[in-house]
Amino acid sequence: MIPATFDYVRAESVAEAVGLLAADEDAKLLAGGHSLVPLMKLRLAAPSQLVDIGKIAGLSYVRDAGDHIAIGALTRHRIIEADPVIRAGAGLLAAAAAEVGDPQVRHRGTIGGSIAHGDPASDLPAALLALDASYVVTGPAGDRTISAASFHIGFLQTALHPAEVLTEIRVPTGAPRFAFRKFRARAADWAVVGVAAASGPAGVRIGLVNMGATPLRALQAEAAVAAGLPAADAARLAAEGTEPREDLGATASFRRHLARVLVGQALEELAGRPC
Repeated sequence: MIPATFDYVRAESVAEAVGLLAADEDAKLLAGGHSLVPLMKLRLAAPSQLVDIGKIAGLSYVRDAGDHIAIGALTRHRIIEADPVIRAGAGLLAAAAAEVGDPQVRHRGTIGGSIAHGDPASDLPAALLALDASYVVTGPAGDRTISAASFHIGFLQTALHPAEVLTEIRVPTGAPRFAFRKFRARAADWAVVGVAAASGPAGVRIGLVNMGATPLRALQAEAAVAAGLPAADAARLAAEGTEPREDLGATASFRRHLARVLVGQALEELAGRPC
């Protein structure tokens, strides 16, 4: 299909992008385009104007900030997959980035676009949830920081205000053990279900992909691990509190089954046991 008519403008700075968004409530940001453009082709999204931020200088970087890693919102998946700072300090994020789409998608898609789009089938938001990340956003009133836990509020809905731009992702270091598991029908498909697990000083945190309207934590499974239950027993609780959707890819009951299986595998991997 062909998208509805729209205007296009390339922003040269974050401030310009914020101003353009503030002037048109129906405008949308364009970064890599892998999330928004398919929706436009299906006319599930019909922005009046695309504000292209893909060439804004200074929004693609990875920096060691001591207790966290700072990542620019325009950093592409391939960079995150291979960056030595991320691999050393937030290996789960690198592992999840390596599973996004195919090489073409990873060389074009951006971490900020994946997060701001708000799709619960995306891999990176669940990994960042498990890593207790936070997001810096810039708007007309300046900068503010939003935790990953409170950023996603509904299907394709986030806590971003209409005139705000996600500019930086901050990922705490200190979760050396991790596991990322993903079930999909074909190599480049979205996950039917995915699991991102990280183990650090605060214990085990488990993010779930495509198990509800937003990225979720498997809180009851985490509590079971903290209580000392075996991985198999904790995994049986992985789908508690979730509301997976029914679609052509899977039934809700199959997604719950997959969550239990994948969480069990991830917990065994965290424990250093073969699975």
